[in-house]
Amino acid sequence: MRAPPARVGDELAAVDTPALLLDLDAFEANLGRLHGDVLPTGIAVRSHGKAHKCPELGRRQIAAGAVGLCAQSLGEAEVFVRAGIADVLLSNEVAGADKARRLAAIAGEATVAVCVDDPQQVAELAAATAESGSTLGVLIEVVTGRRCGIATVEEAERLAEAIHAAPGLELRGLQAYAGSAQHLRQRREREAAIAATLERAGPMRDALGVGHVTGAGTGTFPIEAATGFWTEIQPGSYVLMDADYALNDEPPPFAQALHVLGRVISSHPDRVVLDAGHKAVSVDSGPPVAPDGLEPIGLSDEHAILAVAGGAPPALGAPIRLVPGHCDPTVNLHDWIVGVRGGVVADVFAVEARGV
Repeated sequence: MRAPPARVGDELAAVDTPALLLDLDAFEANLGRLHGDVLPTGIAVRSHGKAHKCPELGRRQIAAGAVGLCAQSLGEAEVFVRAGIADVLLSNEVAGADKARRLAAIAGEATVAVCVDDPQQVAELAAATAESGSTLGVLIEVVTGRRCGIATVEEAERLAEAIHAAPGLELRGLQAYAGSAQHLRQRREREAAIAATLERAGPMRDALGVGHVTGAGTGTFPIEAATGFWTEIQPGSYVLMDADYALNDEPPPFAQALHVLGRVISSHPDRVVLDAGHKAVSVDSGPPVAPDGLEPIGLSDEHAILAVAGGAPPALGAPIRLVPGHCDPTVNLHDWIVGVRGGVVADVFAVEARGV
């Protein structure tokens, strides 16, 4: 890991760039907004740690009422558990005896669950828990698009039978997360995607006699919550936010808390160049958004070129905040998150699960 880019008490001009900034006031307001709206309904919040990959931010989500964290990779789950997060759902599948053994190992340190969609996965997990003497929760994943999951009641029943037959496995319920629905632009499209998920998952839940259904993300959780079907939601981006969510017809009601800080290293009347390019900000969901009066017109490995729309260009050395198009992969480019309040560094957090 590189050295932290800032120290507590630093002004923005002293932060080593490029750096990842988290507006702590906005982060805390986002926590309060979602948890305050959802928890009184009786629906649990299991915040998704893939967004920030940072145990300390996860601990703050749990302190605000989350029952635990989701991880999207085995490596993330290992980092979270070994950092003291007591309840982690690996909201994905794993394949191979080696990964099953690693998962069974952390199941001896915390409450851990994982998703399955194939009997071979169940067999590998059963063998690993038998070897380690641990107990692992299992959720059967319902297909909601073109990624993982099963589509029929018969498949669900076969998986449930195999899970029940394994002493080290416990069937916890269903995973029904419509990931592809989060960024559908029109609310009617998002509602249709959730309705299709419910139509598929409902018969499985009833056939298996399970009550727990988890899923729902930042872009759709009010729709799932309103159905009365989901018992737990898994939002991740809500505490950070990004430019892509702002393109939905009804953007999620959260403040933009995450920025990439760059510094002007070349200034001209028509453009400025920042020291923050592809290695600092993800562009899989489009270029970052710049402050008013500046427009990104080119990114390369180490540079962002911003056109000056009018007025004097920012001076050489000026700090410029960019809003990333997609928060999750942007975080994964950084070793540290610099927490700021009012333009002053208040905390620095390690992105401990970066790259895993």
